[in-house]
Amino acid sequence: MDLSRRTFIKFAGAAGAAGVVARPKTAAASTLHTVNTPAVLVDTTRCVGCRGCEAACGEANSLPAPALAGQEAVFSKRRQTDVSVYTVVNRAAADSKQGEARFVKKQCMHCLDPACASACLAKALEKTAAGPVVYHKERCLGCRYCMVACQFDIPKFEFDSPAPYISKCSFCADRQAQGLQPACASVCPTGALQFGHRADLVEEARTRIYQNPDKYVHHVYGEEEAGGTNWLYITDVPFDKLGFRTDLGPTSPPELTRTALAAVPFVLTLWPPLLMGLYTFTKRRDEASAKPRESKEAHHD
Repeated sequence: MDLSRRTFIKFAGAAGAAGVVARPKTAAASTLHTVNTPAVLVDTTRCVGCRGCEAACGEANSLPAPALAGQEAVFSKRRQTDVSVYTVVNRAAADSKQGEARFVKKQCMHCLDPACASACLAKALEKTAAGPVVYHKERCLGCRYCMVACQFDIPKFEFDSPAPYISKCSFCADRQAQGLQPACASVCPTGALQFGHRADLVEEARTRIYQNPDKYVHHVYGEEEAGGTNWLYITDVPFDKLGFRTDLGPTSPPELTRTALAAVPFVLTLWPPLLMGLYTFTKRRDEASAKPRESKEAHHD
C-alpha cells in the first residue's frame, strides 16, 4: 500500500469528519416528551381497592379471572404483574393521615422514551405514535433484554410455555384505535382512573394538588420520572410506601445511553482502516530511514 504522509493526513481527516457526521442526533428522542398522547391519571385517594380494573383487564385480554376475587386476603402481600396478569392492585404500606387504607394499581407505565423498546434488538417492542408501547411477538428473539432494561419490572417471560413470548399491558391499544378507553379506566366506579390527553391530565393533577396542598404529596409521579410516562399518579402518602421507585431521574435510560451506542458503528467501521493506515505509514517511514544507513554501509565496503 503506497501511502504518503499527505495522503495519510487526508485519510485521517476524512475519518474524523465521518465521525462527526455519525454523532447521534438526540432531537428526535427529545420530541417524545412533548407529544400529547393519551394517558391515565391515577388518584390513589379515590381508589377503594375494588379490583374492578383487574377483572376488566382480564376480560379484555382473554386472561384468567383475578385471583382471590372479592377477598381481603389478596392484599396480605404485594403482588406483581405476570404473564397472565397485566395489572394488579396492591394495598399501600402506609395508610392516609386519616387512617384510610390506600390502594395503588400497577401496570406498564408506557414510558415516553421506553427503555424496553430501546433495548429490543428485533424491535419487537415499539413505542407507537398513538402512545402505547406495543409488543410484536412475531419479531421477538426471546433475548429478554427488555426485562433487564425496564426500570419498572414490567415485561414478563413465559418460561413455562414451549413457545415462550413476552407478556405485558398494551394500554389497550386495540381499544384506543377504536376510540374506546382502556378497559381498566372504563370500569373504575370512583374516578380513580381518569383517561385523557397527557398535557390535560398533568394540569388536572397539578390543580388538585394546588387546591388541596395539605392533602396531596406535592408531586406528580410519571411527569418526569425516567423521561416521563403515560401513566401519572398523585397520592396523599409517600410514593415509596406505594411501592414506586423514587430514585429515577428526569432523563430516560435510552437518552443516557444513546450517545455511547451511536459511537459503536464509527468505532467498528472507521477505526480499523485508520489504524491500518497508521501502521502502513509508520512502516514506510521506518523503511525510508533505514535505506540511507544501508547505502552508507555498502559505500564503506
